[in-house]
Amino acid sequence: MSKRGRPAAAREEPGPDLSRLHLRVGWWALLFFLSAGTLLEAMHGFKLGFYLDVSNETRRLTWTLAHAHGSLLSILNLVFAATLQLAPGWSGASRVVASRCLIGALILLPTGFLLGGIFVHAGDPGLGILLVPPGAALLFVAVLLAARGAGLRGR
Repeated sequence: MSKRGRPAAAREEPGPDLSRLHLRVGWWALLFFLSAGTLLEAMHGFKLGFYLDVSNETRRLTWTLAHAHGSLLSILNLVFAATLQLAPGWSGASRVVASRCLIGALILLPTGFLLGGIFVHAGDPGLGILLVPPGAALLFVAVLLAARGAGLRGR
């Protein structure tokens, strides 16, 4: 028994409930990015020139990349939530850093592609595309830490 009268096993781990956070973030982001994909399909179906014209190929590509990366990273957040539950030996700062990096990547990668497609200059994506490399770096760190953490054994 703990000092508060609860069994020691029932005590909660200090800090944020990262698994629940990534479940919420993952499902809501997946809903958002799948809806964005439906919007892209509608623009294609209605043959909207600002999306389909040859001169807007960069926009079409970057917005498709925003949708694809956002959907993939949303699913990766759900996988991360499951990993947290299945890797009890992984605790401490490494988990929190991986969590923050994964959420940062979910924000930066699709946003960079989206903004890069909004402001296209002579066939080149706009400056928003500069968010993509830091987002990719955050994703790399998150996956590296998760791979290391998944291999740790519980106590």
